[in-house]
Amino acid sequence: MYPLAIFGLGPPELLLLLLIVLIVFGAGKIPQIGSGLGKGLRNFRKSVKGDEDKDAPPPPSEAS
Repeated sequence: MYPLAIFGLGPPELLLLLLIVLIVFGAGKIPQIGSGLGKGLRNFRKSVKGDEDKDAPPPPSEAS
């Protein structure tokens, strides 16, 4: 067993999985998939941080 195996998948299994993904989606589609996943994670993090900001008191307004 590999010490850094994730879900029981070692390097040979991960390489095989990557090869299958490359065959199914093609080399041109993989960057688009990665970009979409990145945008989704970014939006998720923003929404989580936004929920934390709602609990904080609003900043004092400056009256002039």
